[in-house]
Amino acid sequence: MTRHPVYIIIVLLLIEGAILSLADGAVGKKLFKFLPSMFWIYFLPMLANTTGVLPAESPLYSEITRWVLPAALIVLLLSADIRGILRLGPTALGMMTAGVAGIVIGAPIVTLLYRAWLPPEAWKGIGALSASWIGGSANMIAVREAIGTPDNVFLPAVIVDTIIPYFWMGLLIAASAYQSSFDRWNKSNLRLLDDLARRTAANHTKHKWTISGVCLIAALAIGGSFVTVRIGRFLPTVKNGFGANAWVVILATLLGVILSFTPARKLESRGSNSIGFALLYFVLASIGAKTNLSHIRAVPILLAAGATWIVIHAIFLLIAARLLRAPLSLAASASQAGIGGPASAPVVAGIYRPQLAPVGLLLAVLGNILGTFLGLFAARLCQWVW
Repeated sequence: MTRHPVYIIIVLLLIEGAILSLADGAVGKKLFKFLPSMFWIYFLPMLANTTGVLPAESPLYSEITRWVLPAALIVLLLSADIRGILRLGPTALGMMTAGVAGIVIGAPIVTLLYRAWLPPEAWKGIGALSASWIGGSANMIAVREAIGTPDNVFLPAVIVDTIIPYFWMGLLIAASAYQSSFDRWNKSNLRLLDDLARRTAANHTKHKWTISGVCLIAALAIGGSFVTVRIGRFLPTVKNGFGANAWVVILATLLGVILSFTPARKLESRGSNSIGFALLYFVLASIGAKTNLSHIRAVPILLAAGATWIVIHAIFLLIAARLLRAPLSLAASASQAGIGGPASAPVVAGIYRPQLAPVGLLLAVLGNILGTFLGLFAARLCQWVW
């Protein structure tokens, strides 16, 4: 085995490319039904580390995270539709707020309840997991880097982030059969759904790959990454808080949101989201390459904490649905937008009512925008009770 950086990059890219190519086929869709491609892109480099195919330590791993992560965040946020989110109205946004509040407040609660059985610094794993359950995998990796989550607690968090959301999505789908009964009991305002359908429309963006488009995306990614990393190094460390890494992910998120109000947003039709996820998964593969299977011991207790956490999240949603007279379909859409993310939120929303699919997508985009900031806040709350 060699430690040469080119060798490491080739192996990581081969793993990522093979998984993503397989995921696009019929076999891959069945194979990754319960363990998604993101899990395998993290797990296989970890297995390569354990078996000696990849070195357990290399300065390259940290350099990949430092430079590629902010580039991925910037590119992924180019397509954020802030105006579309605001058009959703107070009830939809109120339900999303309730779901997010359940995650943020639930994080320190489960940290306190399970602290005696969790490994050292487990609060950092819960903080990273909260970012995923508000926004998605990009937010999880951003918070992980910002607060320095150690590998022995990040691996269990990734496994929990794979198992719990799929189990929860199954429950939400099953609950769709009882939405009429719930809405009668809750005296839900069903006219709200028709209003939401009029305010939103599905946006099917056709990607048109061009050399100029790819070059522009690359320029924004590289330039934005360079600027945020350089500025982050000069910003002060917050007392008892986070330092340069946290500033970098915050600056990258802000830059991506700002660019979404400019003509750069049109780069979504040139494949910016696909490139952003490719960059993000490369970072995830490099993180997995530093981990080994001995870190899996904390999974059972963190699974129990995650299940308790989901119950807290559900209680917040039910209370908000009662107060706002929101239909169960909207509560489920808001929940899946956070716990599941943009890929599954429209699916769950559409199962309840087809016209709600774009609502689920917009709520998930809102989670992407806020996930890093609120994940850092939840991590701080966990640190206080640890």
